[in-house]
Amino acid sequence: MIRPLAVRRPEAPAGLVAIPVRIALVRPGDDLAQIVTDGVRGIARAGDVIAVSETAVAIAQGQLVPAEYVRPSRLAYALARRAGALATMNQPESVQLVIDRVGSRKVLYAAAMHLVGRLRGRRGVFYEIMGDAITAIDGYTGTMPPYERAIVLAPREPDAFCEELSRRSGIDAAVVDANDLEKAKILGASAGVDRATVEHALLGNPHGNGDEQTPIVVLKWRGSGKNPLLLAKDAR
Repeated sequence: MIRPLAVRRPEAPAGLVAIPVRIALVRPGDDLAQIVTDGVRGIARAGDVIAVSETAVAIAQGQLVPAEYVRPSRLAYALARRAGALATMNQPESVQLVIDRVGSRKVLYAAAMHLVGRLRGRRGVFYEIMGDAITAIDGYTGTMPPYERAIVLAPREPDAFCEELSRRSGIDAAVVDANDLEKAKILGASAGVDRATVEHALLGNPHGNGDEQTPIVVLKWRGSGKNPLLLAKDAR
Protein backbone atom coordinates (compact mmCIF):
# COMPACT_ATOMS: atom_id res chain seq x y z
CA MET A 1 0.00 0.00 0.00
CA ILE A 2 1.37 3.42 -1.00
CA ARG A 3 1.27 5.94 1.82
CA PRO A 4 1.54 9.66 1.01
CA LEU A 5 4.04 11.50 3.18
CA ALA A 6 3.18 15.02 4.27
CA VAL A 7 5.98 17.45 3.44
CA ARG A 8 6.76 19.21 6.68
CA ARG A 9 9.45 21.72 5.83
CA PRO A 10 9.42 25.39 6.83
CA GLU A 11 10.71 26.21 3.33
CA ALA A 12 7.83 24.41 1.57
CA PRO A 13 4.17 25.48 1.44
CA ALA A 14 1.83 23.53 3.73
CA GLY A 15 -0.32 21.10 1.79
CA LEU A 16 2.36 19.29 -0.21
CA VAL A 17 2.60 15.50 -0.04
CA ALA A 18 5.23 13.13 -1.43
CA ILE A 19 4.52 9.60 -2.62
CA PRO A 20 7.62 7.38 -3.11
CA VAL A 21 7.05 4.89 -5.94
CA ARG A 22 8.91 1.57 -6.01
CA ILE A 23 9.98 0.17 -9.38
CA ALA A 24 12.18 -2.64 -10.65
CA LEU A 25 15.94 -2.19 -10.55
CA VAL A 26 17.03 0.25 -13.26
CA ARG A 27 19.70 -1.06 -15.64
CA PRO A 28 21.82 0.57 -18.35
CA GLY A 29 19.91 0.84 -21.60
CA ASP A 30 16.46 0.89 -19.96
CA ASP A 31 13.80 3.17 -21.39
CA LEU A 32 13.44 5.00 -18.11
CA ALA A 33 10.85 7.48 -19.35
CA GLN A 34 8.53 4.57 -20.16
CA ILE A 35 9.34 2.75 -16.90
CA VAL A 36 8.47 5.86 -14.90
CA THR A 37 5.32 6.51 -16.96
CA ASP A 38 4.13 2.96 -16.26
CA GLY A 39 5.16 3.15 -12.60
CA VAL A 40 3.14 6.28 -11.79
CA ARG A 41 0.02 5.26 -13.69
CA GLY A 42 -2.93 5.58 -11.34
CA ILE A 43 -0.82 7.55 -8.84
CA ALA A 44 0.17 10.76 -10.63
CA ARG A 45 -2.10 13.11 -12.53
CA ALA A 46 -1.95 16.51 -14.19
CA GLY A 47 -0.94 19.11 -11.61
CA ASP A 48 1.54 16.78 -9.91
CA VAL A 49 5.31 16.67 -10.42
CA ILE A 50 7.20 13.43 -10.95
CA ALA A 51 10.62 13.73 -9.30
CA VAL A 52 13.13 11.18 -10.61
CA SER A 53 16.45 10.45 -8.93
CA GLU A 54 19.46 11.60 -10.95
CA THR A 55 21.14 8.28 -10.17
CA ALA A 56 18.38 6.31 -11.89
CA VAL A 57 18.57 8.55 -14.96
CA ALA A 58 22.37 8.28 -15.12
CA ILE A 59 22.32 4.48 -14.76
CA ALA A 60 19.72 4.10 -17.51
CA GLN A 61 21.97 6.23 -19.73
CA GLY A 62 25.02 4.09 -18.91
CA GLN A 63 26.69 6.97 -17.08
CA LEU A 64 28.63 4.87 -14.56
CA VAL A 65 32.12 3.50 -14.14
CA PRO A 66 33.04 0.39 -12.08
CA ALA A 67 35.64 1.42 -9.50
CA GLU A 68 37.84 -1.49 -10.58
CA TYR A 69 38.27 0.19 -14.00
CA VAL A 70 39.95 3.25 -12.46
CA ARG A 71 43.65 3.37 -11.53
CA PRO A 72 44.09 6.11 -8.90
CA SER A 73 47.26 8.20 -9.01
CA ARG A 74 49.37 9.12 -5.99
CA LEU A 75 47.65 12.50 -5.94
CA ALA A 76 44.24 10.80 -5.81
CA TYR A 77 45.31 8.64 -2.88
CA ALA A 78 46.82 11.62 -1.04
CA LEU A 79 43.66 13.72 -1.41
CA ALA A 80 41.36 10.85 -0.46
CA ARG A 81 43.28 10.25 2.78
CA ARG A 82 42.75 13.89 3.78
CA ALA A 83 39.14 14.22 2.70
CA GLY A 84 36.14 14.47 4.98
CA ALA A 85 32.92 12.51 4.78
CA LEU A 86 32.00 13.46 1.19
CA ALA A 87 31.97 10.13 -0.67
CA THR A 88 33.36 11.52 -3.91
CA MET A 89 36.54 12.80 -2.28
CA ASN A 90 37.26 10.05 0.23
CA GLN A 91 37.46 7.38 -2.47
CA PRO A 92 40.66 7.39 -4.57
CA GLU A 93 38.85 6.09 -7.66
CA SER A 94 36.29 8.89 -7.52
CA VAL A 95 39.02 11.48 -6.91
CA GLN A 96 40.87 10.20 -9.97
CA LEU A 97 37.81 10.78 -12.13
CA VAL A 98 37.71 14.37 -10.84
CA ILE A 99 41.39 14.79 -11.70
CA ASP A 100 40.80 13.33 -15.17
CA ARG A 101 37.93 15.77 -15.66
CA VAL A 102 39.67 19.04 -14.74
CA GLY A 103 43.39 18.26 -14.57
CA SER A 104 45.81 17.95 -11.67
CA ARG A 105 46.74 21.67 -11.69
CA LYS A 106 43.23 22.80 -10.84
CA VAL A 107 42.89 20.10 -8.19
CA LEU A 108 46.18 21.12 -6.56
CA TYR A 109 45.17 24.80 -6.72
CA ALA A 110 41.83 24.03 -5.09
CA ALA A 111 43.56 21.97 -2.39
CA ALA A 112 46.00 24.81 -1.65
CA MET A 113 43.23 27.41 -1.48
CA HIS A 114 41.24 25.06 0.76
CA LEU A 115 44.16 24.98 3.20
CA VAL A 116 44.41 28.78 3.14
CA GLY A 117 40.69 29.02 3.76
CA ARG A 118 40.88 26.67 6.73
CA LEU A 119 43.65 28.77 8.26
CA ARG A 120 41.35 31.79 7.94
CA GLY A 121 38.39 29.98 9.45
CA ARG A 122 36.61 29.34 6.16
CA ARG A 123 35.46 25.84 5.22
CA GLY A 124 34.51 24.22 1.93
CA VAL A 125 36.75 26.26 -0.36
CA PHE A 126 37.91 23.15 -2.24
CA TYR A 127 34.36 22.19 -3.15
CA GLU A 128 33.46 25.76 -4.12
CA ILE A 129 36.35 25.92 -6.58
CA MET A 130 35.75 22.47 -8.03
CA GLY A 131 32.01 22.99 -8.44
CA ASP A 132 30.39 20.68 -10.97
CA ALA A 133 33.55 18.62 -11.31
CA ILE A 134 32.65 17.07 -7.95
CA THR A 135 28.87 17.34 -7.93
CA ALA A 136 28.75 15.53 -11.28
CA ILE A 137 30.27 12.40 -9.70
CA ASP A 138 28.64 10.24 -7.04
CA GLY A 139 30.93 8.00 -5.05
CA TYR A 140 30.01 4.36 -4.65
CA THR A 141 29.36 4.30 -0.91
CA GLY A 142 25.77 3.29 -0.13
CA THR A 143 24.72 2.41 -3.68
CA MET A 144 22.61 -0.75 -3.74
CA PRO A 145 23.71 -3.96 -5.54
CA PRO A 146 24.77 -4.52 -8.24
CA TYR A 147 26.04 -0.93 -8.25
CA GLU A 148 27.77 -0.89 -4.87
CA ARG A 149 31.15 -0.47 -6.57
CA ALA A 150 29.94 1.78 -9.38
CA ILE A 151 30.81 5.46 -9.57
CA VAL A 152 27.78 7.18 -11.05
CA LEU A 153 28.28 10.24 -13.24
CA ALA A 154 25.86 13.06 -13.91
CA PRO A 155 22.97 12.30 -16.25
CA ARG A 156 23.11 13.66 -19.78
CA GLU A 157 20.60 16.36 -20.80
CA PRO A 158 18.27 16.09 -17.79
CA ASP A 159 15.98 18.81 -19.15
CA ALA A 160 15.44 16.79 -22.32
CA PHE A 161 14.69 13.66 -20.30
CA CYS A 162 12.08 15.56 -18.29
CA GLU A 163 10.42 16.94 -21.39
CA GLU A 164 10.23 13.43 -22.87
CA LEU A 165 8.82 12.01 -19.64
CA SER A 166 6.28 14.82 -19.47
CA ARG A 167 5.27 14.21 -23.09
CA ARG A 168 4.69 10.51 -22.49
CA SER A 169 3.00 10.75 -19.10
CA GLY A 170 1.17 14.05 -19.47
CA ILE A 171 2.63 15.15 -16.13
CA ASP A 172 5.43 17.62 -15.34
CA ALA A 173 8.72 16.11 -14.25
CA ALA A 174 12.06 16.92 -12.62
CA VAL A 175 15.41 15.17 -12.19
CA VAL A 176 16.69 15.72 -8.67
CA ASP A 177 19.91 15.18 -6.74
CA ALA A 178 18.82 14.72 -3.12
CA ASN A 179 20.54 13.18 -0.11
CA ASP A 180 20.13 12.57 3.60
CA LEU A 181 22.09 15.74 4.41
CA GLU A 182 18.95 17.79 3.70
CA LYS A 183 20.18 18.98 0.34
CA ALA A 184 18.21 18.81 -2.90
CA LYS A 185 19.06 20.24 -6.30
CA ILE A 186 17.01 20.15 -9.47
CA LEU A 187 19.28 19.17 -12.37
CA GLY A 188 16.56 19.35 -14.99
CA ALA A 189 12.83 19.90 -15.27
CA SER A 190 10.01 20.25 -17.75
CA ALA A 191 8.94 23.78 -18.58
CA GLY A 192 6.04 24.01 -16.12
CA VAL A 193 7.90 23.08 -12.92
CA ASP A 194 8.57 25.57 -10.14
CA ARG A 195 12.08 24.35 -9.35
CA ALA A 196 12.46 26.12 -6.01
CA THR A 197 9.27 24.61 -4.58
CA VAL A 198 10.22 21.12 -5.74
CA GLU A 199 13.68 21.45 -4.19
CA HIS A 200 12.16 22.56 -0.89
CA ALA A 201 9.69 19.67 -0.96
CA LEU A 202 12.50 17.14 -1.41
CA LEU A 203 14.88 18.34 1.31
CA GLY A 204 13.72 15.47 3.51
CA ASN A 205 14.81 13.05 0.75
CA PRO A 206 11.65 10.91 0.38
CA HIS A 207 13.50 8.96 -2.33
CA GLY A 208 15.72 7.39 0.33
CA ASN A 209 19.45 6.67 0.08
CA GLY A 210 19.40 2.97 0.95
CA ASP A 211 17.72 -0.06 -0.60
CA GLU A 212 14.23 1.46 -0.79
CA GLN A 213 14.30 1.13 -4.60
CA THR A 214 12.06 4.19 -4.89
CA PRO A 215 13.84 6.47 -7.40
CA ILE A 216 10.48 8.10 -8.19
CA VAL A 217 8.59 10.48 -5.93
CA VAL A 218 5.26 11.95 -6.97
CA LEU A 219 4.68 15.38 -5.45
CA LYS A 220 1.05 16.47 -5.01
CA TRP A 221 -0.57 19.71 -3.90
CA ARG A 222 -3.46 19.20 -1.48
CA GLY A 223 -3.68 22.72 -0.16
CA SER A 224 -5.92 25.56 -1.24
CA GLY A 225 -5.24 28.20 -3.85
CA LYS A 226 -2.62 28.17 -6.59
CA ASN A 227 -0.59 24.99 -7.02
CA PRO A 228 2.96 25.99 -5.91
CA LEU A 229 4.56 23.05 -7.74
CA LEU A 230 3.85 24.61 -11.12
CA LEU A 231 4.68 27.93 -12.65
CA ALA A 232 1.95 30.27 -13.81
CA LYS A 233 1.45 29.80 -17.55
CA ASP A 234 2.57 33.33 -18.32
CA ALA A 235 5.84 32.73 -16.40
CA ARG A 236 6.89 29.66 -18.39
